[in-house]
Amino acid sequence: QVQLVESGGGLAQAGGSLRLSCAASGRTMGWFRQTLAMGWFRQAPGKEREFVGVISWSGNNTYYADSIKGRFTISRDNAKNTVYLQMNSLKPEDTAVYYCAADSRAYSNTYYASSGMNYWGKGTLVTVSS
Repeated sequence: QVQLVESGGGLAQAGGSLRLSCAASGRTMGWFRQTLAMGWFRQAPGKEREFVGVISWSGNNTYYADSIKGRFTISRDNAKNTVYLQMNSLKPEDTAVYYCAADSRAYSNTYYASSGMNYWGKGTLVTVSS
């Protein structure tokens, strides 16, 4: 099993920035580095879960939702078993619970975007005020 713990959520003003972190545990560092695609999803109040972005196990391949492209960046540090979501130019519509996710099945990024991933964190709340 893989455990994912998000941190870094909170309150930000429109136009500001936040960085979310997600620490993975439960498997060996080598397995994390070589196996897991990592992603971020979000769910706003009263709305369905929405794909944000995904990064490959190597970190060389990223894929983003159009709604956040150019504002958010996903990166990972395999030495720390951690993935990050840098959020810039925040908008009130970015307010949501953000979930870290991971997947070991080597599916495509478009699959993850539409169908989700097989490991999930509990989420961290991001609130953007206008």
